[in-house]
Amino acid sequence: MSFLDKLLLWLHIAFAIFTIGPLTVVTSSIPRYIRNQDLSVLRYLSRMGRVFGLLTLGVFLFGVLLGGSGLGAVYLTVSMTLFIVAAVMLVIIDRDTKKAITALENDDPSDDGKVQTAKIAALGGIVALIWLVILVLMVFFNP
Repeated sequence: MSFLDKLLLWLHIAFAIFTIGPLTVVTSSIPRYIRNQDLSVLRYLSRMGRVFGLLTLGVFLFGVLLGGSGLGAVYLTVSMTLFIVAAVMLVIIDRDTKKAITALENDDPSDDGKVQTAKIAALGGIVALIWLVILVLMVFFNP
């Protein structure tokens, strides 16, 4: 393994640790603060979700660079596809979080933003499971 490959591997692992972990915590925390109707924390979590979501693209980028010519391997193709699915789900979570914030900002007491809570919780759980599946693919199926 060349120095460049080692550097890419370290960057890939570092981005995974420092972005995917916090992103998972953020997405799993959002439903609790919708139920508590805590707008300041929700705005903060929404902003952090976007920041960590964008930084998570570094995991994908360094993984693609690290994969190089072996990107046709089944475990890499499945991992990249799952990553893209998770990214789409994160966009949906962000959209629903914005809807919940807008609903909580309204003066209408019947519109409390809880409609989005179950959807965000379900999608956040699925995204966390996708990260675990990708981890298993990287550890156990990497030659």
